[in-house]
Amino acid sequence: MIILKKMNMNIVQEAIDFEKSKMSNMSTSDRINASREAKRFILGINEIYKETNDPDLMELMKRLTAKKKKIEVRLNGRPEAI
Repeated sequence: MIILKKMNMNIVQEAIDFEKSKMSNMSTSDRINASREAKRFILGINEIYKETNDPDLMELMKRLTAKKKKIEVRLNGRPEAI
């Protein structure tokens, strides 16, 4: 149980560090890796949230999702309006 809590806190801390990191001057492969890492954090935090229902975790997931969407827009480009 203690090991599980340490792993949970570790992924939350890594996600906070990821959120604070700068995303400028990234190559395409860096953006792809950042998008995958954000997805890993979101899914990991979601598993913790299912058990605890902590609103702070939900807010962290929302912020990470917003950052992931920005990265993916930069990767895929904006869809053109018809």
